[in-house]
Amino acid sequence: MPILDNKDLVHSAYLEFTRQSWAELRDNVPLTLSEQDLAKLKGINEDISLQEVVDIYLPLSRLLNLYVEARQKRSTVQGQFLGVTDFHVPYIIGIAGSVAVGKSTTARILQALLSCWSDHPKVALVTTDGFLHSNQELEQRGLMTKKGFPASYDIRSLVKFVSDIKSGQPKVTAPVYSHLQYDIIPDEYQVVEQPDILILEGLNVLQSGMDYPDQLHRVFVSDFVDFSLFVHAEQKQLKDWYIQRFLKFRSGAFTDPKAYFHHYSNLSESEATKTASRIWDEINGVNLVENISPTRERANLILTKGEGHQVEKIWLRK
Repeated sequence: MPILDNKDLVHSAYLEFTRQSWAELRDNVPLTLSEQDLAKLKGINEDISLQEVVDIYLPLSRLLNLYVEARQKRSTVQGQFLGVTDFHVPYIIGIAGSVAVGKSTTARILQALLSCWSDHPKVALVTTDGFLHSNQELEQRGLMTKKGFPASYDIRSLVKFVSDIKSGQPKVTAPVYSHLQYDIIPDEYQVVEQPDILILEGLNVLQSGMDYPDQLHRVFVSDFVDFSLFVHAEQKQLKDWYIQRFLKFRSGAFTDPKAYFHHYSNLSESEATKTASRIWDEINGVNLVENISPTRERANLILTKGEGHQVEKIWLRK
């Protein structure tokens, strides 16, 4: 699916930046990450360089800092109006995009960079994977092959979590998902304590009532997001990245006997490639076309990736 098919929408709703023109907006924001820091933040199949951080993510962190600063000032004014001296409203950033596009790495880099700004040092990162229904529940509902589709999430719990964060609850917990076990970890939770910024990353952060037709009158995660970002790449590129990642898992994480997909570690490279291709075509590719890509133009900013996970264009909503 080509980026932003509707040209009228592009010209009316978004500003377009090349990599070079976007990089010039950095405005001397200092680089706070080292090569060692970056190595810890990379995904399994992403070769992101420090230059990528300098050109793309430092200008983005500057933009987000300005947005957060403006929101903090607004909260102060609102607190004065209400007669409340400590009126703290966390700023929520949503990051969406396909499987294998690099959402998690984008989220981790932004968390590291935003944490260095003095006005909002407390930056929490939560993925919506933790709000998937358990495998037991998915099996009972016949949804194991639809994991990641809208129906596979406990959307009520996810919305309550985001609502509690936004309302300033002192401690809010999120379930923890294990990619090794391919399931929710029972009785394990991530505790989030009044962050200045919450980065919420997942396939479904931009989905709304249209994506959950049985809950049209409910509020959704997207209603609480202050700034949304969509990481985009062409589907052929995404499929290639997914297959490459699958092959690396096959010789890495899947070799652990405790891994849910341990049986894939015994496949030959050609068998593993065919298996990954089939999984993409039957599950992830379908979810992308039906449920993820349609949310793209709801985003405030779109990062368009090309070869090597390098961002080539940026679209910023006016």
